[in-house]
Amino acid sequence: MNILKILKKTVIDSQLYVSLMGTLFAVFFMKEQNTFRFPTFALIFITYFSGYLYTKYQYTKHFFKIVIVNAIAGVTCAFLIIHNHNEIRLLKWFIIVVLGLLYNSFFLDVYIRKIPLLKVFYVGLVWALVNCWLTLPEFSVPIFLISFSFITALVLPFDIRDMNSDTVKTFPMLIGVQNTKYIAYALVFISSILSIFYLELAYALAFFMSSIITYIFIYFSENKRDDTYYSFGVETCSALPFLFLLIMEYF
Repeated sequence: MNILKILKKTVIDSQLYVSLMGTLFAVFFMKEQNTFRFPTFALIFITYFSGYLYTKYQYTKHFFKIVIVNAIAGVTCAFLIIHNHNEIRLLKWFIIVVLGLLYNSFFLDVYIRKIPLLKVFYVGLVWALVNCWLTLPEFSVPIFLISFSFITALVLPFDIRDMNSDTVKTFPMLIGVQNTKYIAYALVFISSILSIFYLELAYALAFFMSSIITYIFIYFSENKRDDTYYSFGVETCSALPFLFLLIMEYF
């Protein structure tokens, strides 16, 4: 039990886990598009990690430490882009970072997270832009739609978890838990259908199997469930396409 608590505190609560899951989701599409490079992997992971740290700790006593960490992360990301890519990718990365800041920043009077119902779509938007725009020479509409639908669906269970503590209106508050699940099911279904039409067969199959597991996690999402169910279980769903792809390739 102590080991599990340590793992939760050092890996999940530290934002390392969600950052890795988001990065592996991007790797899945990079491999499908044959654009995978380790500097890009590092760029995405550092961007996610520094962004989630900022969001979590900006109102705490650790704020100045986080600012320093984010400054170092920003310089590192810029270095990775300049030495491995081009100025266009630097601009794309900067725009995505700004979008992240607009989601939740202490210096804004109104930020995205305060706007009712918008949060789930905005998170889906930012993650989708990483997959369909940052890592590719040209914007890919199919990858955008697949990513946007899937990630938006995964954010909805977190609204179910937080429905008694959120200070802004969310879908579970307005339409109830069951109807929120229906929306999530529909979004996962849309992403699965799109993957069948636009991804290579092995990748579409990996995504389809991931969707089945995701349906199960959505189905059992309840407000009273332990946080680990969401921060580990639901969060892992974003890495499942890549993990299923590995299983099919090597086993």
